[in-house]
Amino acid sequence: MFAILLTLIGLVVFEIVSSIDNAVVNADVLSTMKSRRAKRFFLTWGILFAVFVVRGFLPSVIVFLADPSIGVFGALQAIWQTDSGVTEAVEAVTPTIMVAGGMFLVLLWAHWLFMEDKKFGLPHEWYVQTYGAVWFYSAAALLLVGVIYEINNRALENPMHLALAAAVGFCVFFITQGFKDNAEKIEERLIESGEHSTMSDWAKVFFLEVLDVAFSIDGVIGAFAFTTVVPLILIGNGIGAIVVRQLTVMNVDRIRSYVYLKNGAMYSIGFLGLVMILEAFGAHIQSWVSPLVTLGVVGYFFWRSVAENKLNGNTPAAVV
Repeated sequence: MFAILLTLIGLVVFEIVSSIDNAVVNADVLSTMKSRRAKRFFLTWGILFAVFVVRGFLPSVIVFLADPSIGVFGALQAIWQTDSGVTEAVEAVTPTIMVAGGMFLVLLWAHWLFMEDKKFGLPHEWYVQTYGAVWFYSAAALLLVGVIYEINNRALENPMHLALAAAVGFCVFFITQGFKDNAEKIEERLIESGEHSTMSDWAKVFFLEVLDVAFSIDGVIGAFAFTTVVPLILIGNGIGAIVVRQLTVMNVDRIRSYVYLKNGAMYSIGFLGLVMILEAFGAHIQSWVSPLVTLGVVGYFFWRSVAENKLNGNTPAAVV
């Protein structure tokens, strides 16, 4: 029970911190809407969609893609773990899920470290970002070659499947990253035009729902580093998604005031990606490691954020 509770806490915290950008985008776009009905629809039915459709459906999609022979119905059964055959099938394809998810998460962390603007929380971040593009694309290429080489060198079971999974994780990262970059440009245009935007409020709701799918991929894939039990992923990510929506409603400026939380989220993502790749290669990592490290990393950068706010006289109470 303690292990399950620790895993759930880790999943909730990870989902919240990895969805900070999503909450900020939601709040910014909602501020440009005129229709209260559209806003209410997004904040009510949108929560149900985010929790039960996106966070509930995506793990099943991942299981199905890892082993199409399980069938769509079998993948959906994985949500409830009602069939021992389905559970065994999920365990059998775990290395495939791990190597694809690990590739995706490590690339996500590397892109943030080398390419994205950030509040520097550690000394090395400024230096590596100076040569960002060159280092990132070099690291991405070497990571793909290195993982595929190790898969073949270690003579693992189904090496072709694992190599294909590594390539899929690589491709999914660049596809979703391209979508996020495009969405960021759309968001900037919406904020600049404000209520005079040519996009209708219902089109903005649809835009936010589609964007939620792209952002939720990070959390769902990272959840497999905590556990392969799909019901726990659904519960943990679902609670986290609800909290993120409530933060959107309450005060997004309060979220922005914790300037190092994104650093904590991304270092957690990098660590979880490494754990997934190591487990794909047969390493046995205790179930408590991922949630404990995640809580520690996020806790450290949360403390850094609070200390920075106090130093600048920008306490959460003042932000609200």
